Amino acid sequence: MNTILLLKSSLNGDQGNSSILANALVERIKSQSEHNSQADNGVTVIERDLAADNLPHLTQAEMASWANKGEDELASLSDALINELKSSDTVVIAMPMYNFGVPSTFKAWVDRIARAGVTFQYTESGPVGLLENKKIVVVAARGGIYEGTQKDTQSQYLKDFFGLIGLTDVSFIYAEGLAMPDGEERMKAAEEAVKTFSV
Repeated sequence: MNTILLLKSSLNGDQGNSSILANALVERIKSQSEHNSQADNGVTVIERDLAADNLPHLTQAEMASWANKGEDELASLSDALINELKSSDTVVIAMPMYNFGVPSTFKAWVDRIARAGVTFQYTESGPVGLLENKKIVVVAARGGIYEGTQKDTQSQYLKDFFGLIGLTDVSFIYAEGLAMPDGEERMKAAEEAVKTFSV
């Protein structure tokens, strides 16, 4: 079975460009799996809408609860998010760009996933990730054009974060210039890229 974790953080919900494209990508992956003779149990999708859930910022009290090894109820949110990630084979991230960065709710998710001793550990040679065998696909929707420039603060950040926890298979589908005069044509091009994407 292929389990997909779909992470959304658009303030526009399913009407957001990143959500539209990520939803289409999940359907593309499901279709590929159905035509794969080795996929005998289908696809399971775990959807987490961080904006709709209004995922709060991490607090000192919640972070301190992690030291209690699951005995503190405050740790349950981080535990649940990590378990969703651990149970997935493919992670599809609908990633809008807000003010040159990732949405704050996504950062709140990151802060609960990056846990020393759980998803990575410190060694004499530096941090080592404890997760493996997951494919990350980021669908990045942006009003302007930033890929490959210094203003693209998202791409390297996401590679660095997932690399920290041991996940290095990170791909990107860019939908850029969506707020520009030819934005509609650019969105159509991104939709075509999703249709031909192979996981």
